[in-house]
Amino acid sequence: MSAAALLLLAPLLLLLLIAARAKGGGIARTERLGRWGIVFDEFSFDSGPMRDLPALWNVLKGDLAFVGPRPVAADEVSPTDRFAWRRFKVRPGLVCLWWIRKRANIAYGSESESDSEYLDSQSLWNDMAIGLRAIPAAFYGEGVAAAPDEIDFLGIRIDNLSMDEAIDNILARAVAPIPSQACFINADCVNISYRDQDYRQILRTSGLVLADGIGIKIAGRILNTNIRQNVNGTDLFPRLCAEMEIRQTGLYLLGGQPGIAAAVADWIGRNYPQVRVLGHRHGFFKPEETEEVLRGIRDSGARVLLVAFGAPRQEKWIAQNLAATGVGVAMGVGGLFDFYSGRIKRAPAWVREIGMEWFYRFIQEPRRMWRRYFVGNAVFLRRVVWNRLRGGETA
Repeated sequence: MSAAALLLLAPLLLLLLIAARAKGGGIARTERLGRWGIVFDEFSFDSGPMRDLPALWNVLKGDLAFVGPRPVAADEVSPTDRFAWRRFKVRPGLVCLWWIRKRANIAYGSESESDSEYLDSQSLWNDMAIGLRAIPAAFYGEGVAAAPDEIDFLGIRIDNLSMDEAIDNILARAVAPIPSQACFINADCVNISYRDQDYRQILRTSGLVLADGIGIKIAGRILNTNIRQNVNGTDLFPRLCAEMEIRQTGLYLLGGQPGIAAAVADWIGRNYPQVRVLGHRHGFFKPEETEEVLRGIRDSGARVLLVAFGAPRQEKWIAQNLAATGVGVAMGVGGLFDFYSGRIKRAPAWVREIGMEWFYRFIQEPRRMWRRYFVGNAVFLRRVVWNRLRGGETA
């Protein structure tokens, strides 16, 4: 395959080489560690969007595979990191699982963990699947990178944090003396905010607003604003639970159909038994029962409140009742309870890696989701493009 690709791309490679020479550059050689830690020179152009094409020669030589862990230099590997050294059991690759997850903004763990996951499931079919997933990932741009900690996104402030930073921020707020509200914002939330000014004001004034979904990342690229990570609530929740086990922070679950919040509490008990779930209640209560609900949350002593009413109702309810809950931080989490209760199945990891979780949700509930995803996404992209063309004007 590499020989065929080199023959097919020979004219292009020659043109790129001539262009590089004209700029004083050419073919670069970078020392890398291959299988069993053997040193080899990786070929590339000095710069440019197709700088890695010469590495096809390394594939032909046997230094690289098409799919495998990222080729690294000797100084990138810690002698004490046993996970990192596992990568040398196989040849490094032009494409790796970590690269795909970074492009999709879901590289929440470490590169070593992704390498170990790849090694545990390596097969010809898995390599082919990773290769196919790399095609859409190539269009998403770079993943986690240097970016402002706070950005203005279509008139809404977003805290541009990584997953770990978001969790630390949430739990710091949980023990703070002044209660605060945390929100997730995706393409649908942006659309709703244009129709509902009260909701838009809540987003603007909340203590923490986190970027959620591939739509926000793509919009960030259009607006020349890098989004560090896709900090969606569904991926954040188990990581938040893991940290709450350590810090012994109390949690209250509010929302969903009868039995759903209880099922989420059961899931937490099975997977994170040290998390203190201090109470739960479904979201189908009458307005006159609100004071009773608030008293239950307050008496529980919980410091973190998750509210699953759906946007914008959950954000409005939190804004109106935050002080009376007695918690340190309250977050609207949308359909999160449905996933962790088992009512709705989460998209497989490979679907999330190619940024198509929204389509998976549409297939599950086409009648409910078609307008949100097909009409709503088009409206959202129109607003983003208009904002770019008009230099910041909203539409």
